[in-house]
Amino acid sequence: MRDTEPRAAPDTFSIADFAELPTDWSLLLQFTTLLYYLQVTNPDNGLIRDKTEPNAPASIAAIGMGLAASPIGVERGVVNREFAAKVARRQLRYLLELPQGPEPDASGYKGFFYHFLDIETGRRVWQCELSTIDSAFLFAGALTVSTYFDRDTTEEAQVRQLANELYERADWNWACNGEPTLTHGWKPETGFIPHRWRGYDEGLLLYFLGLGSPTHPLEPESYAAYTATYEWKNIYGRELLYSGPLFTHQLSHLWVDFRAIRDDFMRRRDSDYFENSRRATFVQQEYAIRNPMNFVGYGQHCWGFTACDGPGYITREVNGIGRQFFDYVARGAPFGPDDGTIAPWVVVASLPFAPEIVVPTIRNFARMNLGMTRLYGFNPSFNQSFAVKDSPTGWWISPYHFGIDQGPVVLAIENYRTGLLWNIMRRCPPILAGLKKAGFAGGWLDSI
Repeated sequence: MRDTEPRAAPDTFSIADFAELPTDWSLLLQFTTLLYYLQVTNPDNGLIRDKTEPNAPASIAAIGMGLAASPIGVERGVVNREFAAKVARRQLRYLLELPQGPEPDASGYKGFFYHFLDIETGRRVWQCELSTIDSAFLFAGALTVSTYFDRDTTEEAQVRQLANELYERADWNWACNGEPTLTHGWKPETGFIPHRWRGYDEGLLLYFLGLGSPTHPLEPESYAAYTATYEWKNIYGRELLYSGPLFTHQLSHLWVDFRAIRDDFMRRRDSDYFENSRRATFVQQEYAIRNPMNFVGYGQHCWGFTACDGPGYITREVNGIGRQFFDYVARGAPFGPDDGTIAPWVVVASLPFAPEIVVPTIRNFARMNLGMTRLYGFNPSFNQSFAVKDSPTGWWISPYHFGIDQGPVVLAIENYRTGLLWNIMRRCPPILAGLKKAGFAGGWLDSI
């Protein structure tokens, strides 16, 4: 097993080094991916587009990812610290000034935000849901800049004030709607969404943020109710806490270093969430090697099943077999759904967990004309079983990049190389409070 401790980045980088030095490609990929947040942001208000499709609205989660990537831009020399602090201040102030209330054209309610906002006005679009998880990514990004910009200057003090105010006004108990677990969200037309955050998934971060709130905190019973519905499985000889889409094993880890810290569930199984994500990554690779549905391209260095764009809801006959393809759906392994679509970004986001299988897979993707060295980095998804005549590869490739996918690439590469985001969030009081209220102990957490 390769050492997964954060490592220092080299001072220089040449794309010609990629084949010989498998760790150096990450600087280029990180830079091209990071450019998304500099180029699709509305300079008037700081709102960030959900995707590169023309006229796409802003995504509240993409804004959170952009905020979280801000320290990386500074530390990598892409933007200077003073400029980055001013951009964050502008974004946070605008979000705080947007209308909150039960009206259907507001921007949010009870401190949470609608999933998609008009990029010019900041108002709700498409009758979309008030999303607890997408708001959580925004809050995590806000807490990142609040903790990182710690200097005694007017600009950085304002970033801290605005970020904390944005996070602290969220009413987590309201979002539970009278039960221990958090709901997925709310709509003014119909009320609370019937689905709840139960079972293991990206909701792990949601509970830490709710538990750590100094104003409207969740009770520890909420986290116990969340973990009570976990599914522990043996898949391909690996014992792990199951969740099919790979992104669910990654997003909370962008901010929290779970190595050697355990809650009660993981203590009883002598594991931790970092090790669990490592096992989930190997399960994904093994599923592709076995390729039970015989999709084109799957193998040792071609895998990555997650929530992503797809060719569309259409049935085709491929090599004499009727295939059902999907649009945007949460694909997973090994129990599906699966339509032959693979997402390179989600492989990169597993870099901290299993670099020995991730790096060779990324090198394979780099040879597949998937945009690694172009603006915004890898195309987010592709499907070699879905032929497209005018495609340069002959098969379907997603035409757009998504803000929610870019962040995990940038942040995971940084955590693998230097541990920057993990180290920042070790100093974040709400995250620390949330972890401890959830019963986490051990490792670095015991020294704080």
